[in-house]
Amino acid sequence: MDFKAQISIEYMFLMGFTLITTILVFSYAVDANELNTAISAARNGALEGASIDSYAIYSELKFKEYEIKKPLLMHASSIKIVKIDYINQGFSNIYKKTKIMLIIYASTTRVLGYDERNSLGDRITYNARKSITDCFKTHNLTNDFYNPAFSDRYVFTTADVKWL
Repeated sequence: MDFKAQISIEYMFLMGFTLITTILVFSYAVDANELNTAISAARNGALEGASIDSYAIYSELKFKEYEIKKPLLMHASSIKIVKIDYINQGFSNIYKKTKIMLIIYASTTRVLGYDERNSLGDRITYNARKSITDCFKTHNLTNDFYNPAFSDRYVFTTADVKWL
């Protein structure tokens, strides 16, 4: 027999603790899921940028520049996205979101000059940022180069591609 309602109080404490723990774990899981979704979208975009390297459409002036200065980029090459890392740069007072810098590592079998690697890297990072904005439907929050890219809780920038 329970004359002092001790079982009810213990039960309420247990339920309260379980509810608070569930809410904390759920909020952490939602944040982790959003970041994982963004990294996956960036990886898909980087792979797309690497695979369409010779299929870009250029203006006539830009095409002539590529013909003269970057002829290797006019032909398909095998670019491999090795990995994507990120650096949490903390809360940004400008955007009122957590700022994440993506670092994309890529490799190729070709010997490329600095300008060629830079052009390929720009295409890869552009597509990575674009893929993030496509995933979260945030095109209206960014500029024509999708720099920076936004999700609900994060703002994403990219460093130059690291060539291995």
